[in-house]
Amino acid sequence: MRIALYQPEIPQNTGTLLRLGACLNVGIDIIEPCGFVFSNQRLQRSGMDYIQECDYHRYPSWSDFYYNRQTRLILLTPTAHTPYYEFAFQSDDTLLLGRESDGVPEEVAVLCPYLLQIPMIPKRRSINIALAASMVLGEALRQTKGFPHA
Repeated sequence: MRIALYQPEIPQNTGTLLRLGACLNVGIDIIEPCGFVFSNQRLQRSGMDYIQECDYHRYPSWSDFYYNRQTRLILLTPTAHTPYYEFAFQSDDTLLLGRESDGVPEEVAVLCPYLLQIPMIPKRRSINIALAASMVLGEALRQTKGFPHA
C-alpha cells in the first residue's frame, strides 16, 4: 500500500503523512513540484524524527511517477461518486491525493481508473488531505489485513 501526493503545497500535511507512513509501514510518493522547499527542516515539526524511517520516493513530475509505478491508482476526490468504504482495496494499491488548493488537473484525473470520495455534508469543500488519507488508508489496511502486527 502506498500514498501518492500530487504537488503537495503544505509541508505540515506532507510531514504528517510521512509520519503516518513510517508508523504503518506505508510508502509515500511525492510528485513534484512541491509548493514548498522539500527539506527536513520544513517537515520536521509535523514529521518529527519519523521521516528518516519512512519509505518515501520523490518524483520530479507526474509523468515520471505515472510511467514508473506498478500499482493500481486510486484518486481520492470530492467529485467522485463511489464512497471509499464501498471499494474493494488490494494490498498493493496507491492512494493518490491532489494539491490542497485544487486537487489534480483533469489530465491527471482521467488517467486514474478508480475515483473515490469521502461522503460529507453538502456544500463543504473538502477535508484536509492528511485526514482524508488517514481515513481511507485505515479502511484499505483493514480490508487487506495490512496493519502491522505488534
